[in-house]
Amino acid sequence: MPAFHLKISPGDVAPYVLLPGDPGRVPIISKLWDESHHVATSREYVTHTGVYKGVPISCTSTGIGAPSTSIAMEELARCGARVFIRVGTAGTFLDSVHVGDMVIFDAAMRLDGASRLYAPIEYPAVASHDVVEAAIQAAKGLGLTHHVGITRSADTFYAGHPQPGSSYNGYWQSWWRDHFEDLARLNVAAAEMEASVIFVLARVWGLRAGGMAVVLDNVRRVSGTSGEFMPEKQIEHGPEHIERLARLGCETVRHLAMRDQEAARAPAGPSGTGSAGIDKE
Repeated sequence: MPAFHLKISPGDVAPYVLLPGDPGRVPIISKLWDESHHVATSREYVTHTGVYKGVPISCTSTGIGAPSTSIAMEELARCGARVFIRVGTAGTFLDSVHVGDMVIFDAAMRLDGASRLYAPIEYPAVASHDVVEAAIQAAKGLGLTHHVGITRSADTFYAGHPQPGSSYNGYWQSWWRDHFEDLARLNVAAAEMEASVIFVLARVWGLRAGGMAVVLDNVRRVSGTSGEFMPEKQIEHGPEHIERLARLGCETVRHLAMRDQEAARAPAGPSGTGSAGIDKE
């Protein structure tokens, strides 16, 4: 019987799965593959499976935010997914990161709600080391300007800006005033909505995860002095950004698969295989 939300079954997806938010990005990603086919479309979830440079690969859209992402991961894992790689768009809090740059996530601030229902807030949201390394290799190979750092995953898009004007009808909370500046002081590189739950779920299940995003705006600067936030006008969102993101995601899977194949051929150490959920170099 197909999974309740995604309408996929065991065998429909590869071990390596790319996770964009937008369903429209799934065909953009899969057109880069040697072969691909549509598996299912249901609600915000679109799934394609195929082969990229000899590596079995899948792509499933998650929709926006942690709740829908956690549902996608639950059902993907039941159907054979073992590596989850977030490929999305983000803002940045850092002036050293520019529009069009890639941010490779090594960890995430857990400002979402869903991950707290799986693990206490003290539990870190950390990417798998080998996925991060594969992403760095891929970015270097593609000649992409990239940064490695922490992302802030939050459940809101319009709330939290430093001045009234981002939320409907001028609604605002005083603690929002310094929130973005505080994140900049913490050297948080990106702002998005899904990575934290992806990292937590993969870790608690003994699977692997990573993430990356192309930067479309500086969230501390986008509203200027007016406080007005109009993403459809203020956020740069060209097709070239998404295509470079798609290539980075696919190449990350290829590099990771090569690392996995090399590890599988290597002689086992004195302790044999490693423990589930623990990165092995």
